[in-house]
Amino acid sequence: MKPKTVVIVEDDERLQKQLIKILESAPDIKCLYVLSSAEEALVQIPQNAPDVVLMDINLPGMSGIDCLAELGAQLPKTEIVMLTAYEEEDNIFRSLKAGASGYLLKSSRADVLLDAIRDVHSGGAPFSSHIARKVVQYFQSEKQIASDNDKLSPREREILNLIATGYVYKEAAEKLGISSETVRTYVKRICVKMHVRSRAEAISKYRAR
Repeated sequence: MKPKTVVIVEDDERLQKQLIKILESAPDIKCLYVLSSAEEALVQIPQNAPDVVLMDINLPGMSGIDCLAELGAQLPKTEIVMLTAYEEEDNIFRSLKAGASGYLLKSSRADVLLDAIRDVHSGGAPFSSHIARKVVQYFQSEKQIASDNDKLSPREREILNLIATGYVYKEAAEKLGISSETVRTYVKRICVKMHVRSRAEAISKYRAR
């Protein structure tokens, strides 16, 4: 069976050696070469079109996420798994939006890394368990926000939209032909329905959707 070809993009020499050793221990996986920067990756990887790329996020110069976006456009069949030392939510979702096929911590065990390469090659999307949990929590939060917003009546949504765009109570009242006190009452109901304690929190949650 043809081995799965892998290219490593990582600037830390110690980690480079560790990753090479791990890949060489698997007969069904072949490490083609190691690169130290995104700039090198954009030049060399398209020439070989490996099955999988292990990409460090925090590279010198161009970031791994920006490199991912460019490589993905050139090599749609190459699976790119991001490697990171930290569980940073912003980077997790930036990587996914840029087209990452998986996201692993550099501290992952050797067997986890090898299984991730096999998994992504067969169509899976490998994530470290802690990162997978963050992804689940994110979408659960998004679902809850949508559910809370859907509880609002058309008038409540109208008022919340005005407040969120900068209207004060008096201006919103004049625009809708109601009293400022009525607007204030609506905002209180909105806070109750959205499970928040203040107008600012309601606006933040409304915008998050």
